[in-house]
Amino acid sequence: MEQRVITLFHESIEAKMQAGEQLAPLIAHSSELMVESLLHGGKILTCANGASASLAQAFAAMMINRFEHERPSLPALHIGADPVLQSAIAHDYTYNEVYAKQIRALGQPGDVLVVLSASGSASNLLQAISAAHDRDMPVIALTGRDSGDIVALLDNRDVELRGPDAPYARIHEVHLLTLFCLCDLIEQQLFGSHE
Repeated sequence: MEQRVITLFHESIEAKMQAGEQLAPLIAHSSELMVESLLHGGKILTCANGASASLAQAFAAMMINRFEHERPSLPALHIGADPVLQSAIAHDYTYNEVYAKQIRALGQPGDVLVVLSASGSASNLLQAISAAHDRDMPVIALTGRDSGDIVALLDNRDVELRGPDAPYARIHEVHLLTLFCLCDLIEQQLFGSHE
């Protein structure tokens, strides 16, 4: 049992090291897109399903509250956090619309949509990306494996941060570290280094 734990830790470290080397320039560019939006009065919207939704919600919380250091709040919203609203949309339309309708209502040109999907095939996230494009919002997509159908929807303003071709646990771990990196880079660009 103990050896299995050690193996899982090693697999996690290896997945993160490989992803970090591949994604570093794209993570830096993504942080710059978000900083540009924030400096021009924009906000960050996040959406995801399942385990990815908890990561998306945590990212919005770190933007609004704080990451590592005290600083002013940054405008961010996880649009999957309201179960009453989601059930109303799903009941009156379909679950495919739960994020798209909110993006059409709340998203403004210049805002940024951050989508997390380990599989890349959820139709409600595909609809969210289309709605963001309709609102002239760039999309930062944290994906995994082959990116599913998401990659086909991304345009030249968007950024795909593709995690490893690995079990979902490794993809989620890479996504969490990626979100931590984004928080750190955003804080550093907006408020300077705290080291």
